[in-house]
Amino acid sequence: MAATKKKGGAKSQNAPPKKKQKNEFFTAKGAKEDDLSDHSDSSDEEEVLEHEEFDGDEQDFGSGSDISSDGDDPLANDFLQGSDDEGSEKGSGSDLDSDSDESDIEEKSNIIDLEKAREKEEAEEEMQLNIKDESDEFRLPTKEELEEEAHQPPNLSNLQRRIREINRVLSNFKALRQEGTARKEYIEQLKKDLSSYYGYNDFLIGALVEMFPVVELLELIEAFEKPRPICLRTNTLKTRRRDLADILINRGVNLDPLSKWSKVGLVVYDSQVPIGATPEYMAGFYMLQSASSFLPVMALAPQEKERVIDMAAAPGGKTTYIAALMKNNGIIFANEMKTPRLKSLTANLHRMGVTNTVVCNYDGRELPKVFGNLADRVLLDAPCSGTGVISKDESVKNSKSLEEIQECAHLQKQLILAAIDTVDANSKSGGYLVYSTCSIMVAENEAVIDYALKKRNVKLVSCGLDFGRPRFIRFREQRFHPSLEKTRRFYPHVHNMDGFFVAKLKKMSNLKPSAETSEPSETVEQGLMTNEIGIGMNTEELTGSTTKENGVIENGKNRKKRKFPSREEISKAREEKRKASREQKPARKRT
Repeated sequence: MAATKKKGGAKSQNAPPKKKQKNEFFTAKGAKEDDLSDHSDSSDEEEVLEHEEFDGDEQDFGSGSDISSDGDDPLANDFLQGSDDEGSEKGSGSDLDSDSDESDIEEKSNIIDLEKAREKEEAEEEMQLNIKDESDEFRLPTKEELEEEAHQPPNLSNLQRRIREINRVLSNFKALRQEGTARKEYIEQLKKDLSSYYGYNDFLIGALVEMFPVVELLELIEAFEKPRPICLRTNTLKTRRRDLADILINRGVNLDPLSKWSKVGLVVYDSQVPIGATPEYMAGFYMLQSASSFLPVMALAPQEKERVIDMAAAPGGKTTYIAALMKNNGIIFANEMKTPRLKSLTANLHRMGVTNTVVCNYDGRELPKVFGNLADRVLLDAPCSGTGVISKDESVKNSKSLEEIQECAHLQKQLILAAIDTVDANSKSGGYLVYSTCSIMVAENEAVIDYALKKRNVKLVSCGLDFGRPRFIRFREQRFHPSLEKTRRFYPHVHNMDGFFVAKLKKMSNLKPSAETSEPSETVEQGLMTNEIGIGMNTEELTGSTTKENGVIENGKNRKKRKFPSREEISKAREEKRKASREQKPARKRT
């Protein structure tokens, strides 16, 4: 009983604060409702009645009967009911106002949307008009504008814009050309702008414009401005590519396999260590070598126990690759004409563990006199102008000329004839020659192969490379042999490697054609004189001369008549030649 009294006393003591809080709450609520002028007097009377009902409930609550039999709070129920009534009354009073406000907002939003749509359409129309005006009204600069530009520093942004516009006009010349302006004028202006922007001389940029369409030309020139990826070739004489990749990755080298066409190549993206000074490099596990240098050796496809000649071997990247494919069997003759380069050649051969190679120091043109036709396969990576590796040597842009290209082509023609003469046509497994250059000039590639086809008993065969572009069968006024489709060209903007040319020849016979000249650039037509009278006559007497049907020979400006030998003299010369050849055969067998 005492506990219940204490409990009742506690309730009676705590009741006044609650009543005070409730009174304050409803007083504040009544004040808020008085501020609403839109309500009628009936609503005010209802509110007073509600206050009285709440006061009566609060008095009952103060007496201590705050908990009903079912456990619900009557004050809470009355409060919730009162709030629901007030919400319904307020909603019924403000429906008209809310409807009018919503309709006004919708109208305003619709007006704003219409204005935005109209502005957008006008902006698009104006933009299309500006684009049309700018695209259709491109005009070449006048002579006065060009003279003014010549006296000022080059404006690179203006040059770049003009190159892009000329490229666009030439791609659709009939529709976009300026009236009264020929295509040649656009080409000439493009040459000047490319020379000024990229730093090429007039000769080289003119040669490139003749070789490539304008769109492809710009892609090629842009590719020359970027360096090619760093590539490694795994030395299979000492390790495997997978093992080498694991070792280099552990050293902080980020790399991937080169491509599907190579089983030994790796491409390096970045490295935390000098890639050319790792212990693995010093031990000969790999060779730093461009991807394009893999291609000639892959086309050559040397076999074990063969005799192979590398006519221009330094610094040894291709030679060591040949040795790896031959598994150090057979024999390789690595020739290098320049003595200072022999050091790097021999150093790489020792580092890579090559043991089947003999290093030679001869002029490549003299190799037939040294070796004869003993080789099963010959690789001629001929010295060239280097127009395919401009990304490595930017001096090529403004240092090459027509005379230098002609000199390189002349040397290459001499070297390829010497290389063919060292190949044994009767080889059971070989008889092949691979000719390659790091040049993209037609005079150093297709023209040289076409010359060899005319001067020796050889034919072109497939290179065995699944990619690359077959070109050129015709170039300007030149027409080449149709089999030149089997040659392959590689470009930096297409294959992401240095510009390269690869051709593979098969020697059909060791006999040389009768109409042979000492100078590859000169053609001699001997006709009947070679067949009937040439026996016993020196080929040097016929070099640089042209025969006619009446027997008159033109040699420069002088015209000299030759006395033809009689038939008896011809037969006598033939017999002497046969005796000499018979005497030489036993001497060779004895040696």
